[in-house]
Amino acid sequence: MKNRGLIALAGIGIHISIGSVYAWSVFSKPLQQAFGWNLKQANFTFGLAIFTLGISAALMGHVVERRGPRFSGSLSALLWATGLLGSAFATSSHIACEELRLWLLYLCYGLIGGFGLGTGYITPVSTLMKWFPDHRGLATGLAIMGFGFASFLGAPLIGRLIEAQGLSTTFAILGVVYLVVMLASALYLAPPPEGWQPAGYSGREDGPPVRRKPIDLMPMTANEAVKTPPFYGLWLMMFINIGCGIAVISVASPMTQELTGIDAVAAAAIVGMNGLFNGLGRLGWASLSDRIGRPNTYIAFFVLEILAFGCLPALRDILAFQALLYLIMTCYGGGFSTLPAYIGDLFGMRQVGAIHGYVLTAWALAGITGSSLAAYLREETGSYGDMMRIFALVFLLALGVAIVMRGFVRRELARKHLGYAEVEGDALEVAVSEGETGDG
Repeated sequence: MKNRGLIALAGIGIHISIGSVYAWSVFSKPLQQAFGWNLKQANFTFGLAIFTLGISAALMGHVVERRGPRFSGSLSALLWATGLLGSAFATSSHIACEELRLWLLYLCYGLIGGFGLGTGYITPVSTLMKWFPDHRGLATGLAIMGFGFASFLGAPLIGRLIEAQGLSTTFAILGVVYLVVMLASALYLAPPPEGWQPAGYSGREDGPPVRRKPIDLMPMTANEAVKTPPFYGLWLMMFINIGCGIAVISVASPMTQELTGIDAVAAAAIVGMNGLFNGLGRLGWASLSDRIGRPNTYIAFFVLEILAFGCLPALRDILAFQALLYLIMTCYGGGFSTLPAYIGDLFGMRQVGAIHGYVLTAWALAGITGSSLAAYLREETGSYGDMMRIFALVFLLALGVAIVMRGFVRRELARKHLGYAEVEGDALEVAVSEGETGDG
């Protein structure tokens, strides 16, 4: 029997390795200086990687369910390492043609590496939810937290490596290190034995210990789920949350300078903390969702983001500005980590990995449009403040969808006549008496 704490650690190992893609900005300026590329050419590599991540997550979801996390995690490690080692070759002195060098970087980092990112992102999710049926939100938050923390932890180290060893050697070192970490993590991952449950997971309401068993509201396959309105509700909420979040991330430094009047060095220090709050939000919000329910959690995201995006342009106090910026980052990260548990609550655990992959196509589209939309709105309005107010209005649509989703959940619970269900908070959980399965 494997230790589920180590299973969670293995999931974190995979996500903290692939999450280093969020540290791409550390590579951007050195690439421009070394090869004469402009910002658009250098940063298209990152946009392509995020787009490929979302598409490959959708394509590989069924593979994860069929072949298991050990296979998909190992494949992810090989692809991500190949992408980084290929990037090392692309940025080495062996390539004389600058145009070929750029396209090779797109191929290796953006496409091959991006495919590894998407495969690795969904690999541990369904496995962790099966090992932690009593804490679905916490389980997914632990793994996906690693993705958010990766840039906060990795960016300074990568920056020092580039200064000391150069671009090519840095890519090569990262490729080898991440290959080892991800393979070791993948080889430990495995689903729990058939019928396994954690101690005290079910029992009589008045007998210790008691844990509530989640209801899988509408158990179905991935291909069935994509034909239902709740799937598209999840997709739209994620698209808005990710698109607006990426837009803010892409212009965080110049926006901070414009709205607060501080210099570039001070703005960089503020922006550098985004990764920390991104990661903290992934763990904190996902854990909270186990208590207040996934529908209420998403409503909280959008209410807070409407207020934060609307108020941020009027702030000149640097501490207040930082507080709202970091609040936005926690909601951005929390949307990712709470999503798998919400999918499990709605559609069951049968193909949660595949459904998760389908929903992440919203990430692919948002990754392409988010930063471009930010640049467009800044040019059209002439102000980052007006851009933020427009995003606040967009979040009103997301809030409306979240409220409709909560209403749907309540109606489904009522339709199932679950008189003993704890509908309060829409936690989708019931106390299961001894001998009951809780399958509805």
